[in-house]
Amino acid sequence: MTDGTYETLRYAVDEDGIATITLDRPDALNSFTVQMHHELIDVITRAGQDDSARAVIVTGAGRAFCAGMDLSAEGNVFGIAEDREPTPAEVAERPTDPDMLDGIRDTGGKVTLAIFRCPKPVIAAINGPAVGIGATMTCAMDFRLASSSAKIGFVFGRLGIVPEAASSWFLPRIVGLQTALELCYTAEVRGAQEMADLGFVRSVHEPDELLPAAKELARRLVQGRSPVGVALTRWMLYRNSAATHPFEAHAVESIAMQQTSMGDGKEGVAAFLDKREAEFTSRASELPAFVPWDPRDQIVP
Repeated sequence: MTDGTYETLRYAVDEDGIATITLDRPDALNSFTVQMHHELIDVITRAGQDDSARAVIVTGAGRAFCAGMDLSAEGNVFGIAEDREPTPAEVAERPTDPDMLDGIRDTGGKVTLAIFRCPKPVIAAINGPAVGIGATMTCAMDFRLASSSAKIGFVFGRLGIVPEAASSWFLPRIVGLQTALELCYTAEVRGAQEMADLGFVRSVHEPDELLPAAKELARRLVQGRSPVGVALTRWMLYRNSAATHPFEAHAVESIAMQQTSMGDGKEGVAAFLDKREAEFTSRASELPAFVPWDPRDQIVP
């Protein structure tokens, strides 16, 4: 299945249920625009609700993954309104107010929050340069696989700006605080193997082997697995790893266990006892009533 309604990206789902989102501005090295931000939010939300899609891969067309923000755009290239002075508290209190949603809330952050809300595993297949938002958008993805030719950089310091896309939350959780600080302070562009050594990249592949490796990983994550179980596991690990006390995790896990044991859990136990493959019937588009359990998950991008 393919769709032709997007101008800056492509979306397709294969017979194995692997959705591929391809950033598609190859002549501009897939540089990020305000339009791309809107289309990414739409397609990620769409993939999350598309029950034919079990996992999501994000990659780039041509020789780049995403070369950062398109700095040739007119006006404020980051899509930021320059005539307002809101406080962080005002953004938090009025996130969907048009004055905050467009012009103040960072475009990259709205994309990564959409990825965070996605109930499917999300894999970055970094096929080439990934700098600025090209690097930070992958922080919200579950796995980062890279081509041996990829270059990755948190280059904000060179431009006089700060990391965005909620990367100050995601990046330290991936590589640790000290390494996150070094990556951002130095603003250096680093090779794929070095980023793998630092723990940011899961694995490095030859260019023509990257997408097949990402699809093979995606299949391993979802084939023979409960869609609802996968969705709840993804959310629990992200949220509970940031909880202030293990009881918070225990409370959520208790309800998730109750719900899954009454659904796909029955089939899973029966299949185990019968020594056969389970046939799970749950849908990630139909999650238990307690999801989302954090009111902030209901904030529109």
